Amino acid sequence: MKPTRRTVVKSAGFALVAPAFGVLGQTFSSGAASAAEPTWRHGVSLFGQLRYQPGFKNFEYVNPAAPKAGIVRLGTFGTYDNFNPVIAGLKGNIASGVGHLFETLITPSLDEVASQYGLIAEAVSYPEDFAWAVYRLRPEARWHDGMPITAEDVIFSFEAFKANNPLMSAYYRHVTKVEKTGDHEVTFRFDAPGNRELPQIVGETQVMPKHWWEGTDSAGKKRDITATTLEPPLGSGPYRVKDFVAGRSLVLERVKDAWANGLNVSVGQNNFDEVRYEYFRDATVALEAFKADQFDYRRENVAKNWMTAYDFPAVREKRVVREEFPLRSVGIMQCFAFNTRRDKFKDPRVRRAFNLAYDFEEMNKQLFYGQYRRIGSYFDGTELAWNWRPDPEEVSTATVPPGSDRPQGLELEILETVRDKVPPEVFTTPYSNPVGGNPEAVRANLREATRLLREAGYEPRNTKLVDTKTGEPFSFEILLNAEDPSYERIGLFYRSSYLERLGVNVTLRSVDLAQYENRVRQFDFDVMFGIWAQSLSPGNEQRDYWSSRAADTPGSSNYVGIKNPAVDALVDRIIFAKSREELVATTRALDRVLLWNHYVVPTYYLWKFWTARWDRFGRPPVLPRYAVGGFPTVWWWDAERAAKVGSRS
Repeated sequence: MKPTRRTVVKSAGFALVAPAFGVLGQTFSSGAASAAEPTWRHGVSLFGQLRYQPGFKNFEYVNPAAPKAGIVRLGTFGTYDNFNPVIAGLKGNIASGVGHLFETLITPSLDEVASQYGLIAEAVSYPEDFAWAVYRLRPEARWHDGMPITAEDVIFSFEAFKANNPLMSAYYRHVTKVEKTGDHEVTFRFDAPGNRELPQIVGETQVMPKHWWEGTDSAGKKRDITATTLEPPLGSGPYRVKDFVAGRSLVLERVKDAWANGLNVSVGQNNFDEVRYEYFRDATVALEAFKADQFDYRRENVAKNWMTAYDFPAVREKRVVREEFPLRSVGIMQCFAFNTRRDKFKDPRVRRAFNLAYDFEEMNKQLFYGQYRRIGSYFDGTELAWNWRPDPEEVSTATVPPGSDRPQGLELEILETVRDKVPPEVFTTPYSNPVGGNPEAVRANLREATRLLREAGYEPRNTKLVDTKTGEPFSFEILLNAEDPSYERIGLFYRSSYLERLGVNVTLRSVDLAQYENRVRQFDFDVMFGIWAQSLSPGNEQRDYWSSRAADTPGSSNYVGIKNPAVDALVDRIIFAKSREELVATTRALDRVLLWNHYVVPTYYLWKFWTARWDRFGRPPVLPRYAVGGFPTVWWWDAERAAKVGSRS
């Protein structure tokens, strides 16, 4: 779950008469929960019926007889200098694949939305008002050194994340106490009842070995969980670090006697003997390395490449397979995000003017081969979007009817509670992005942008847009990550084609990943290319994205600096929603409010993944619905296919 959130569905157990909406699962005991006889559940879910009943053998999307063999090589961008997940996103750059080293109390099912089943914990119990949660650990759970995973490890890990990671601190803020309440039991106590996600959120904590972190390294130096480290950490997961070259490569080896290998939530997964990560700093070099068979699997995110760069011999010979996988698990807002902490971006008319200066249609034609579509919601692609319509080519799994052009029913009732704090257009006008694509439309958009800028106190003088009071030219910098140059050409197109015609002086600043992340953590930018990924069950992470408190918290995901009482109120209502209907209605209301405040210039997205792979792998006949192909988690080494493809370079 988020912070980068689970992307997975939630349920009423047949053994209980349960509320319509909440964290519920099948029980191990019958009758109502009490202090003497708690009701233990094998899984947790936010809505719907749990798909898998107690005692299930394996998830339906795996091959339980998949061979355990072979090597998979993955390409990744950037660099790394850290194996410590506690401070990921705060200090240094965490290595890809570190998540394979550790386990959580519960683990997601990839063919349900927001449903999870016991991993380190064999069961969980909590009351109907979600005021606390107790996790019962499996006695057989072990670290790779053979030591048992204990309640003390869980407490140590939770407190380490909460104390040392601002993102996790905000996420866990409603947990007031965690304590050992039995030989294999940990109890989490919450500050108030009604927060439906909290029992599940605490179960997603990565559990770290207390005895290892409180010990010393090979040089006799005491380990520090608040610092970056390149010492391979002790874990309990399906893999351990075999070899690495800092910043360049990492090799993980499968732990053949890992304690959880035979669990129903593990069967048929993590099938490769080795997982290798190769790091690249340059996108062109990475593409050429893939063509040269230097790694096995590639997700392509550049339309030009997908349309033109895959006509090489291995593709024509079908040794390399190109395949598209639908993206069903997340909603996306991808955008130019304004830092409203800067005075020049405080006026929403200025921000709307810069949206009018963004010609998506022409950019899509010139740069993207017409492959993308414009984003029109902070929850785009999901039933949570104010303008959601079901895909006619798919059977909809949504539980709430499509949204309306104007708020109605429960959504309108919710918005009425903040009417005096939101733009009036929220109630009267369906939000829409400006449409360009031809000279007449562009001229009309730029005329409207100029009008809004004049109203906000700016006017053109000698081809420059200036502040009418001070005469200061309007200028800003777009901060970019130098390790993904594809964004630079987008920024250049935006600047040279339209912003300069308004008289705005725009500079593009590409910096290395470490500097980029540090500046973003400290909100040291004018404009950045922002991305928010939304789960299908939004909740407590919304505070980190949009709340007034997060606006002043370095390292939060409130990049824009939103401080809006209406947004705060709607976020709280999402978190404490009592039904799926209320959750969707409130999220759609929040969506409208965010859009009509013009905090960002929405850009584009593709609701499928373009992938290419060397054809050496087998896969189950039915892939997990919410895992975008599930590679390499549920795939395996296919020796027969590999022989046909030929030896690796």
